Amino acid sequence: MFRFRIWRRIAPCAWGHKTMKKLETKSLVLLKHHLKVLKLPTILAECEKVAGRCAQDNIDHLGFLLQLCELELIEREKRAADRRLKAAKFPNLKTLDTFDFTAQPSLNRLLVAELMRCAYLDNRESVILIGNPGTGKTHVATALGAEACGRGKRVQFWKVTELITKLIEAREERQLARMKKQLARLDLLILDELGYVPTSKLGAELLFDVISTAYERTSLIVTTNLPFENWTEVLGSERLTGATLDRLTHRCHILEATGESYRLQDARRRKGVGKRST
Repeated sequence: MFRFRIWRRIAPCAWGHKTMKKLETKSLVLLKHHLKVLKLPTILAECEKVAGRCAQDNIDHLGFLLQLCELELIEREKRAADRRLKAAKFPNLKTLDTFDFTAQPSLNRLLVAELMRCAYLDNRESVILIGNPGTGKTHVATALGAEACGRGKRVQFWKVTELITKLIEAREERQLARMKKQLARLDLLILDELGYVPTSKLGAELLFDVISTAYERTSLIVTTNLPFENWTEVLGSERLTGATLDRLTHRCHILEATGESYRLQDARRRKGVGKRST
């Protein structure tokens, strides 16, 4: 009789524990299903781990929920930044951390640092980088564009020759208005290597149209190897060149890199090392 009474006291406790376990498992399955439907992948992946940590640290339910929401938000912002970087179509992703300012002391480092804060985008201002080939213009332009992506801005990178080709193709296919609308939705348009190849009359006019549409609406970053007085060699018409420069240089930051090509300096250093080793 004594053993029977003990069993009756213990058995309901064991049964209750198993029932609670089943309820917890069912709740977790339902929770994960709901999180999938709500498209909250980070909360789905981290909820059990964070719950255990919060229980151990005696953090209440609101604190637990706050931690999960912060993790989801951070991861969502990271994914969005990655999508913007991909949409920008940088040929090679560059950051300012890897830029050697000692190789180009003529470049205004303070102005570059100021531009990295991206206030020029909010003010619809533009940037022109002028210098010889190999002086880091594209590197700086890409770094500025990547920073803009990280701050939630829509960016696209174009080689000028490729953009003109695409504009001409869009015109022939009667898709020019659509392409111009897509460009107009950007916060920053990077035009790389203006001046390396002369453009046709039609190409120059289409490029001017893009620049004119962007004026005081979309920020531009332009890299060029030509001083302003030589832009006619590329755009053909003095009238068109004047109108283009008038729009580009208004509300504009100009960065000049007058140093020697970094690639040439590097080749010279490697050649010197080779001579010493022999």
